Amino acid sequence: MPIDTPRQQLEAGSAGYHRANLAMFVAGFACFAMLYGTQPILPLLVEVFGVSPATASLSVSAGTITLAAMLIPASLLSDRFGRQRVMRWSLVAAAMFATLSALVTDFTQLLVLRGLLGLAVAGVPAAAMAYLGEEIAPSAQGRAMGLYIAGNAFGGMSGRVVSALLTDFGDWRIALAGLGLIGVISALVFWRALPPSQNFRVRSLALPALRRDLVAIYSDRGLPWLFVTAFLLMGAFVGFYNFLGFRLVAAPFELAPAWIGAIFLTYMIGSWASAWAGRLADRFGRRNVLWSMTCVALGGLLLTRPDHLLPIAIGLALFTFGFFGAHSIASGWVGRRAGERRALAAAIYLSSYYLGGSVLGSAAGLAWTAHAWPGVVATLAACVGAVLLVSLRLRAIARKLPAEPALAPA
Repeated sequence: MPIDTPRQQLEAGSAGYHRANLAMFVAGFACFAMLYGTQPILPLLVEVFGVSPATASLSVSAGTITLAAMLIPASLLSDRFGRQRVMRWSLVAAAMFATLSALVTDFTQLLVLRGLLGLAVAGVPAAAMAYLGEEIAPSAQGRAMGLYIAGNAFGGMSGRVVSALLTDFGDWRIALAGLGLIGVISALVFWRALPPSQNFRVRSLALPALRRDLVAIYSDRGLPWLFVTAFLLMGAFVGFYNFLGFRLVAAPFELAPAWIGAIFLTYMIGSWASAWAGRLADRFGRRNVLWSMTCVALGGLLLTRPDHLLPIAIGLALFTFGFFGAHSIASGWVGRRAGERRALAAAIYLSSYYLGGSVLGSAAGLAWTAHAWPGVVATLAACVGAVLLVSLRLRAIARKLPAEPALAPA
């Protein structure tokens, strides 16, 4: 059945809708719990393996950069073999590599397994946005996308907190093994809960068809700007969380690993922000919400500049809230503008997203080495400021689809 004449789309409140939301929430939760599990223990990895802070951050970037590289191939596989099948096997492989990470004997082995983890994880985000766009009724897509992003946020938070706590009370190997166990359980839940696809249509893997799709995507007035938004947003976010831990473990704060892991509890704010921003987008239009969320993120980042825990805590909360709200809006907007090419467009968006996290997230380490936290804030503020300019540019772009909320300006 063609995507533009959907059958049996899942309406808000139906049993299938709730099952789909549960499955997608769990998938996002598991992927990002496993992917970012080394972030709160970066200072410990410096000590254990005798590497620099910038090198230790590669234990995060190795996964995100391979994830970025695999997203487009994974989206093409989902176009050919189905969203559900690709997501299921991706979760199984990711759980295996996450568990093996606990057995490494040197830093190189850790990087290889983290890279393989990123390759495996790619199948879930590459197919998730396309699945939601095809199977969820248009009136409920904003909420469904917001809940999926909320699962990403909650998983990212939980993985970091669990990793920090298990490291503080055991060691880093137990922490990584625990994250692998989370992956195994989540894969089992996902296999049982996700409703079968009703509106998936096989697309050709032929190069001419791919070339036509790419030309159409990059000819769109809005999609390339959304890809730029993804690169800058995630770069700023990963850079922020990578090096805030180094700041808090040093004087004048000198916090223990468990306390540093507690900063990731602010992801609960991000989970709520994603779902809330999705509802706002359904009501007021994406272009009316994206720029305001970006302003919140920029203000929060600047608040973390003083060497006092209270403004850092407030700034951390605001930055996290604004980031997840903006990401939820931008990612949902891609699916609406791309139409039947939504899987490939979503993959390009997410490839840009994780490439930004890999490149800018590690590059922020150079700013840390040269100018400590003020240098990191200045670098990341430039990225978020550029997102604000892009979001204002997007406000002037006409609606792609009539179904977009009427309050969104033409």
